[in-house]
Amino acid sequence: MIVSTISQGLLWTVLSLGIFMTFRILKFPDMTTEGSFPLGGAVAVTLLTNGVHPILATLVAMIAGCLAGLVTGLLYTKGKIPTILAGILVMTSCHSIMLMIMGRANLGLLHRSVIQDLLPFSDSINSLLLGFISVVLVIGLMYFFLHTRLGQAYIATGDNPDMARSFGVHTSKMELMGLVVSNGIIALAGALIAQQEGYADVSRGLGVIVVGLASLVIGEVLFGNPTMLERLIAIAVGAILYQFLILAVILMGVNTSYLRIFSAIILAACLMIPEFKEKVLKGVKLTR
Repeated sequence: MIVSTISQGLLWTVLSLGIFMTFRILKFPDMTTEGSFPLGGAVAVTLLTNGVHPILATLVAMIAGCLAGLVTGLLYTKGKIPTILAGILVMTSCHSIMLMIMGRANLGLLHRSVIQDLLPFSDSINSLLLGFISVVLVIGLMYFFLHTRLGQAYIATGDNPDMARSFGVHTSKMELMGLVVSNGIIALAGALIAQQEGYADVSRGLGVIVVGLASLVIGEVLFGNPTMLERLIAIAVGAILYQFLILAVILMGVNTSYLRIFSAIILAACLMIPEFKEKVLKGVKLTR
């Protein structure tokens, strides 16, 4: 159970890393997440059921997510549609696209080879190893990118777009790129999780943005004010801890149908911790 929870946490880390690219760096609340995540799973599972190699199916799923992010980016940067509305439009459209791709609301992977089957160990160890490899690759690539000149321009766009423009940065291109990359990573998470769970469902994306944000915030609360690499690692730690919190809720006998409300409560509590912490510190100073 512990190994399964850690492997789940590692795969959900990939989702949180994708959300980090827009939510934290660009300060962009991208609702496309709830469309690109199940879209990645739908594309991967459909290709796998048609005999496509698992690695190729996963890569195509990533491309599908990138395309969803591209559409959101174009609606926002070129169409001047507000951020949240652009994401909602694409998220809603993804539902119909998934139905077209799968031909039904859900699709299983019974007796089909999946990406973790390419590893030589037992199913549980393969899932754990796949999660670890995925997280290391995504964190490594993100860390490398964010330390390039292009990555620094991307960070500057999120920090202060007016100043970034004054230095010649095309902020609209940075925002477009961020949405494409972010949703590609999120679709990768959707593809990997769908292969681990053995099915894809058009409603699988409902509430995933809360899961991703909860993992993100838990890591930030624990690590305080870290460096960029520490922030990325903190997201992985937060995602694993979040999965253990959910496991604890399940072991308490709570109906799994109500897990989303507990996800929302965990996220709300984590978001309030810094405020309570600040008030406590102020109180301590006043008493002195």
